[in-house]
Amino acid sequence: MGPQQPALDELKRRACESVELNAARLGELSRSIWRRPELAYQEHHAHDAMTGFFSGAELPGAAWAVRPRYKLDTAFRAEWGTAAPGPRPLRVAFLCEYDALPGIGHACGHNLIAEVGAAAALGLKAALESLPQPAPVAVQVTVLGTPAEEQGGGKIDLINAGAFDGLDVVFMAHPSQENAAYLPDVAEHECYHVSEDTEFLCKANKRHSSEEFILGFILLDMLSVTVKYYGKASHAAAYPWEGVNALDAAVLAYNNLSVLRQQMKPTWRVHGEIFIKSDIQHVEIKGGKNDYYNVLPNKSLEKIYKENGKKLGIEFISEDCILNGLSGSTDFGNVTFVVPGLHPYFYIGSDALNHTEQYTEAAGSQNAQFYALRTAKALAMTALDVIFNPDLLEQVREDFRQVKLKEEGQLHPVVTDKKPDAGVGACASR
Repeated sequence: MGPQQPALDELKRRACESVELNAARLGELSRSIWRRPELAYQEHHAHDAMTGFFSGAELPGAAWAVRPRYKLDTAFRAEWGTAAPGPRPLRVAFLCEYDALPGIGHACGHNLIAEVGAAAALGLKAALESLPQPAPVAVQVTVLGTPAEEQGGGKIDLINAGAFDGLDVVFMAHPSQENAAYLPDVAEHECYHVSEDTEFLCKANKRHSSEEFILGFILLDMLSVTVKYYGKASHAAAYPWEGVNALDAAVLAYNNLSVLRQQMKPTWRVHGEIFIKSDIQHVEIKGGKNDYYNVLPNKSLEKIYKENGKKLGIEFISEDCILNGLSGSTDFGNVTFVVPGLHPYFYIGSDALNHTEQYTEAAGSQNAQFYALRTAKALAMTALDVIFNPDLLEQVREDFRQVKLKEEGQLHPVVTDKKPDAGVGACASR
């Protein structure tokens, strides 16, 4: 039996107090990552900042066991646990992302994701350490540093390496323009197909050289297709008619597909990029990145998270806005296929859109700190509910089993148009 509600409320208060006590060092951790943005699999400064943070002697309570370069060069694992009789501890994990975007830095606020994960873990640990006697079940608190969410799918690499084996529940929160316990995401399954059927001869008026233009369109929630346009070199001034122009063909295809998007349903996504490769005799075509799966909802976790968030003053968007809205793709979706997880979104004090320079500025602002730490408190409080309410834990596991079973049957469906036509409405929360 866990503590009665007054005792559980006191543990939650202690968790929130710990987050506040560590606010200054948590804010500096976030700003350190924000000031030095790093791309996927290159987050060496962020890795060192995070491992240094959890290895620091200034953190209150018992020391964390920190494993740098855990299974990936820029991943890490930090653990702390309680002692109690029993065959195995209950393992609760908080995930930290910290990769940035090319050219515009932390325009998706991953520095805040790292801060929230660290803060929630500190809060939960402090609450458990404050117990006058050991908890009835041993608890292991894990922090996983997961690189390369924007490009590559670091969490998928870690899943394949066994990093998530044995975990019971995982938590992570993502910056956004609103507060939501869950948003439907747009999964991204990417694979490259290069064959005779997808190679088109077009004109290329390039002087004394041969070029290949690759037009790659990503169809979110389906797959990506790479179309290769091969050119033929000729002298652009002396005899251009002998050439075959691959660039013109690629540009025309891109423009035509772009124009087509105005006739597409609001829930459809088609994005394209043009890659220029010189000297086609030495071009290497590499496979695509990991597939990103849909984040599986967990109604039991979402309900408790919202209850805790509302106690802290978080205002959540309506259910209608959730059903009609879409978030971006994330490799956290793959995590929810191997362990029950919660992936809420949180407002950071700005109406700027993710992946913009304005959001980069907002993610590094002092204003964002209040909202990030408030979210961390709600995560820690929710983790305490899971730990001390065995019935809730079983509901979480049952939600996971049922939703996973349903989703796995739809990973490769016949494409039908069953999604609502309405796009994202004017939904806001603070």
